[in-house]
Amino acid sequence: MQTSVISEEIKPLQQQSFISEIEIGLLARPAYISPKFLYDPLGSHLFTAITLLPEYYPSNTEKNILDHYANEISNVIGANGILIDLGAGNCQKAEALFNLIKPATYVAIDFSVEYLEEALNKLQGKYPKIKMRGIGMDFSRQLEVLDSIPMSRRTFFYPGSSIGNFLTSEARKLLTEIKNQTGDGGLLIGVDLMKEDFILREAYDDPLKVTAAFNLNILRSVNAHLGSNFNVKQFQHLVKINHQENRVELYLQALEDVTVSWPGNSISLKEGDLIHTENSHKYTVESIKQLLKSAGFESNQIWTDPKQYFALIYAQ
Repeated sequence: MQTSVISEEIKPLQQQSFISEIEIGLLARPAYISPKFLYDPLGSHLFTAITLLPEYYPSNTEKNILDHYANEISNVIGANGILIDLGAGNCQKAEALFNLIKPATYVAIDFSVEYLEEALNKLQGKYPKIKMRGIGMDFSRQLEVLDSIPMSRRTFFYPGSSIGNFLTSEARKLLTEIKNQTGDGGLLIGVDLMKEDFILREAYDDPLKVTAAFNLNILRSVNAHLGSNFNVKQFQHLVKINHQENRVELYLQALEDVTVSWPGNSISLKEGDLIHTENSHKYTVESIKQLLKSAGFESNQIWTDPKQYFALIYAQ
């Protein structure tokens, strides 16, 4: 088994950093929690369930694009290189590329170390000839691929429209960091495109309420990091579509007056108050091209579905 995760001695430093970050967000007005805290082990499993919902179009649409243009995509990327998977999750999306580009090395990067390790253990057993490495990293702060991973033939893979979680300035920073570390390789990225409100609303507030459970679970994730006493029964999942910013916004809304405390501090929320948990920005083909160009990518190839719901882009 050739996987490795973040070392135990580094974890306490990260944990203290997470505590400070969460506390700053909760004490802000309006309050917010970074969406990366959605992806604790339970949250990661819930998100996997979301991707199976018929209402959640990004996953199926991205897969259909990949299947339809498989030969073109494999030709532009090439074979036997290094596949670096950002926000790897259960690694299934990257696995779909294995037969196409036949990577010699697969590097999975994710915030949720436990979930990543579980996924990689299974994947390595299925593909024993591929060198695999797992890295626990919060690349929303800074992306630093290990020096031990060669610079040549790197393909960064960032599927699922996760780039939409970032503000434009944050997205540009991350894309610039990716560009600076691609070497002679490139970036294969999935991007969600703007569409009608009713499609977006069903995708982010599904009838089975799986997305609601995913969003509410962030409070349990915060409790684990912060030692707080959030009660998920006192909040509900809320979706807003912000046309001015071209994004879907997720919130948790207090169902009653509530006071939440943790060591050294507390907050009081009135009934109806909101905690902002996630943005999901939507792009046009032209706007994502401009964003990639501003990050240093000089050329790209774009594939979309017939309805123009989603775009898969290879940029260099």
